[in-house]
Amino acid sequence: MGSLPYIVEDCMGVLQLYSDGTVFRSDEIRFPFPITDDSSVVFRDVLYDAVHGLHLRLIKPAVSLNSNTKLPVLFFFHGGGFCVGSRSWANPHNCCVRLALGLEALVIVPDYRLAPENRLPAAVEDGEKAIEWVRKGEDAWIEEGADLERVFVMGDSSGGNIAHHLAVGFGNDRGRFGVRIRGFVLMAPFFGGVVRTKSEEGPPEDFLNLDALDRFWRLSLPLGEDRDHPLANPFGPSSKSLEGVNLEPIMVMVGENELLKERVQHYAKTLSQLGHRIEYVEFEGKQHGFFTSSQDTQLGDQVLAIIKRFMLQNSL
Repeated sequence: MGSLPYIVEDCMGVLQLYSDGTVFRSDEIRFPFPITDDSSVVFRDVLYDAVHGLHLRLIKPAVSLNSNTKLPVLFFFHGGGFCVGSRSWANPHNCCVRLALGLEALVIVPDYRLAPENRLPAAVEDGEKAIEWVRKGEDAWIEEGADLERVFVMGDSSGGNIAHHLAVGFGNDRGRFGVRIRGFVLMAPFFGGVVRTKSEEGPPEDFLNLDALDRFWRLSLPLGEDRDHPLANPFGPSSKSLEGVNLEPIMVMVGENELLKERVQHYAKTLSQLGHRIEYVEFEGKQHGFFTSSQDTQLGDQVLAIIKRFMLQNSL
């Protein structure tokens, strides 16, 4: 008689991988704040990939300040180490409500397939499908009120990683998505590498440590691959050069005290050296999730103002 399956990977009880390959996902996710129920926005969920049962959430202001002008579109890809998260969780939903109101935009929040059941590049492929869905013209909110000549892509943590790969894909083939993407906003993008950075080896954050980062990579990367895989490390030994890629403007944001800070700094510095339009913004004293998981109104307004300026500069 064989032994019972045991836990081999545990992501804070939210996700557990067992020795026999089965995966447990908890339905009881507790957030330190409620889901925003704000009548100043309207939202609804739409199926965008019937094959994989994937939905996205559309969020927009209930009343537009200029009813004669179509809204810019902002895609937002949630974080969670490619392993956890959803459009319906409190932190991405609340964050995107603020984005829709503060930017006067139609915010599109796609779910994507999660690891370890669906390892990378599944999440990136789903990001591509979500953008391609928009151009099909199957939704009234898109057809009647979205300006597909002013599309921006934003991602937090692993979502920032997805946004990077979408930027590269769009840069290599401008016509592949059928919309005009004007720029990309990466918030503490989840990049990795075999060689540790000083910030990774530094003090852990309140809700994130190096063990958690490594665990997410073990669960999400293709089997047998390490953190220098091109999906983790944009500048790894087997990654393609980005020198000749026609990238749209990119803005990266990171907290001063984040484990990922030096990865983000290196990303911005390298793209700048390659001649790409890249803006680096660092928030003093902040940790991972400083915008998406924070209730700090003053900080949130500051982040929104920076993103709004970036969008306006790149909408001309």
